[in-house]
Amino acid sequence: MKTNKKTLLLIASMFFFSLVIGQDNKIIIKTKEAKDTISRYIYGHFAEHLGRCIYDGIWVGEDTDIPNTRGIRNDVIDALKELDIPVLRWPGGCYADLYQWKDGIGPKDERPPIINKFWGDVREDNSFGTHEFLDLCEILETEPYLAINVGSGSIEDAYDWIEYVNSDKASPMADLRRKNGREDPWNVKFWGIGNENWGCGGNMTAAYYTDLYKRYATYCWAEYKVASGGLNHDYNWTETLLKGTKDVTHLIQGISYHHYTVCHTWDKKGSATDFDESEWFSTIRKNMEMEENLKGHIELFKQYDPDNKIALIADEWGNWHDPEPGTNPGFLYQQNTLRDAITASIYLNIFNNHADRVKMANIAQTVNVLQAMLLTQGNQIVKTPSFYIFKMYKVHHDALLLPTEVVCEDYINKENSIPALSVSASKNEGLIHITVANVNPNKEIATILALEGIEEYKVISSEIITANEMNAYNDFGKEEAVYLKKFDDLKQKNQNITVTLPPKSIVLVTLQTK
Repeated sequence: MKTNKKTLLLIASMFFFSLVIGQDNKIIIKTKEAKDTISRYIYGHFAEHLGRCIYDGIWVGEDTDIPNTRGIRNDVIDALKELDIPVLRWPGGCYADLYQWKDGIGPKDERPPIINKFWGDVREDNSFGTHEFLDLCEILETEPYLAINVGSGSIEDAYDWIEYVNSDKASPMADLRRKNGREDPWNVKFWGIGNENWGCGGNMTAAYYTDLYKRYATYCWAEYKVASGGLNHDYNWTETLLKGTKDVTHLIQGISYHHYTVCHTWDKKGSATDFDESEWFSTIRKNMEMEENLKGHIELFKQYDPDNKIALIADEWGNWHDPEPGTNPGFLYQQNTLRDAITASIYLNIFNNHADRVKMANIAQTVNVLQAMLLTQGNQIVKTPSFYIFKMYKVHHDALLLPTEVVCEDYINKENSIPALSVSASKNEGLIHITVANVNPNKEIATILALEGIEEYKVISSEIITANEMNAYNDFGKEEAVYLKKFDDLKQKNQNITVTLPPKSIVLVTLQTK
């Protein structure tokens, strides 16, 4: 068999890279197998009335020395604009199923307060309500995603809220909106029918909630309705909901999926900043195990919804650590380290790679709560490591998913092992973007990037997020320890690129095809 010169060069280059690497670490990007689009809504966020997420985190009111726009912090606005956040979920979470939306409209001095029984038993004055939240969304140019009170609310309340927000008719609720200063409807597309109704949303059974969902959905005239999913391991809940709605698919567009990673146990989750390598490994392993759980639910979607009309909406996810010492335990305030950046990378890579079913995801939460993008303290603000992952990954918004095949060494900790690399790739306007995390905190990994189906391309940019310590974090009054910066440890030879990934790092490589 005759071998041409190009083939000989390819074989020689592969042999050369194998010698250099000493281990067959290779990422194959299958450019000819692309068919699914990575929805920008996968990069969504979640802002609940919990701790200092809304009050002090987003909302400070107009009577304050903190610079603001109609009561919303300017520094938070500016930071969130950097992320181009596509969708923002509100008001909860558990809080959604005790929230009475009519208490949060009208003159602020006439709004009745609420005691937040779920989170800290604190009094809130309802100064941040529907108008203020939707004002925030307009400022950020983001889609709102509202969660309806099913646990303690009524169908009439839900119907009225949708009419208040979306109607352009001369109807009672639309007229009330106009009276409160808003002439045009906001036309909110996304509506969640309850939240965690297996627990804080009413301790319901799957069968009961399914019937209740159909009643609510029948009278909730909205474009996109999302049903409350079960616990992440509760496949019965998913199956019951899919079976129960198969004859009324026009009433359901999505089912929510919540998945939190806890290093130890729910009673003792572990510190956000004071952890050793075994805890690093445990967290990353559990992040990766999420994919098998996700696949289990997706298989049920395929069985009962073969036409792919119902989306999986991962509207709560992230690391859940113990609250910071000295803070209100009901506020769920935690710091955010390089470990959380690795977690965000893994979750987003997984969601990207299942873009055929996962159409939205919302990290928990936006400011000052759980795996937050931002932390605030008085008039100061901190951009967390997770913030920089979302900034790095913007390139995947509405891009065409490129399937990948990853052959890599394991990261071994004691008797356990996990793949050392997590990857996703996409194409948008002639550019190919590859995001890859090296989860091993001790070892750099050189890996080949090979584009299958494209002969000519070149590296046009690359960026990295890493730090010297695995528990490095950004703090008030200090220089940033974890941030996005230029990366140049790449070598291109013929049709292959070798990337040498530092330990505990996330790298974005952008290629231009010819």
